[in-house]
This record gives sequence, structure tokens and C-alpha cells, in this order.
Amino acid sequence: MRTKTFAAAALLAAASLTLTACGSGDDSNKPVAVVSEEAGTDKAATVLDKPFEKPDLVLTDTQGKKYDLRKETAGKPTLIYFGYTHCPDVCPLTMNNIAVAKKQLPKAEQDELRVVFVTTDPKRDTSAELGKWLKGIDPSFVGLTGDFATIQAGARTLGISIEPTKKDKNGKLVSEHGTQVIAFSPKTDGGYVLYGEDATVDDYTKDLPKIAKGENP
Repeated sequence: MRTKTFAAAALLAAASLTLTACGSGDDSNKPVAVVSEEAGTDKAATVLDKPFEKPDLVLTDTQGKKYDLRKETAGKPTLIYFGYTHCPDVCPLTMNNIAVAKKQLPKAEQDELRVVFVTTDPKRDTSAELGKWLKGIDPSFVGLTGDFATIQAGARTLGISIEPTKKDKNGKLVSEHGTQVIAFSPKTDGGYVLYGEDATVDDYTKDLPKIAKGENP
């Protein structure tokens, strides 16, 4: 079990500075793997001493219906990630890692787990586009889109920065965003565990059984 503990305030400050331009090929925007890294450590899960509150977001799901994040995920173990479907690397890798690990859970725990993917590129990521993309990863995953300002504000409450989609130096549209996954407890609905993009399938496979029960990994 690779865990570490940080003060939530410190994490919030550090996370707000970490952005990744997925697939941009620009070394100045290299992915930042872990927020508040401890020198010489090799730990995937950051256990927060003060959990984040679940974002108060009402967005649109892949069926074109309104989705109240707090209401729909209340009392459920929940993983939240902000990314976009046109990302060629970090976003699909992260979601696929979680999908593979989820399949190792007992069926009942799989049914309880909520994995929520919130787009950082809502102009291109329509409900239909999100649904098509997530179907190839895990059809049970929740995809949400909506107003960019609303999504940006919701991400900020978790210390995750996202910026409007723009063209990189090669003229390719990219979305710069924090790459953290936040796990929320089914017992308290608090976001008490944070993962960076270096988290592997094995990390999630080991940790999800505890997260499903609201325990520290």
C-alpha cells in the first residue's frame, strides 16, 4: 500500500498550480504526476487529513439529462476525474486503469462504485461524444458536460485547475487541466484520497476494495 498524508490546504495550493496539456508535445507543460511530492517516495495515494467537499455541480450526462453530482453519488464510493475525450494520452490511460481495476471488485461493489468523468472541453465533448468515448472504456462510467465556467469552478473546489481549450504551438486544440483523481467516501461523501497520473492499475486494484468501504487505502 503506497500512501502518504498531507494537509489539505497545502494540497489545494499546490494542486491549483499543476496543469497538463494532454498530448500537446510541449515540454513546458509536462504532466505533473503527484501534488506535493515527497522526495524519495514512491506513493500513489495521498490521504488527506481534511477531506474535500464534493463539488456542488449540476451538469448534463451522456443521455442529455441533468445530473446532480452530490445527489446522484450520495452514499456511494465515488472517483472524480476532470479531462477530455480528445486527449491522446493521460486521460484515456487514467480512465482505463480505473476500469481494469474496477473489474477486480466483487459484482456488488462494482455496482456501488461511481466513476465520474467531467469534461474540461465541453464545446467538443457533447453528451453524445462523451457517451461514445466512455462506452469504449466502461459503459457504467458517468460522463458529464455543461458550461465551462461551472465546470472550472467545481474543479477549483478540489484544487484542480483547468483552462479553456486553446491551440498549442502546433495548432492542435488542447485542454490544460490538473490530472488528479479524487476518491470520495461512501460513509461521509468527503474526498479523502487523491491520486496523481502515475497511479497504476495495480495501485487502483489494491486500493478500490478499501475505498469501496470508505476505508483509507
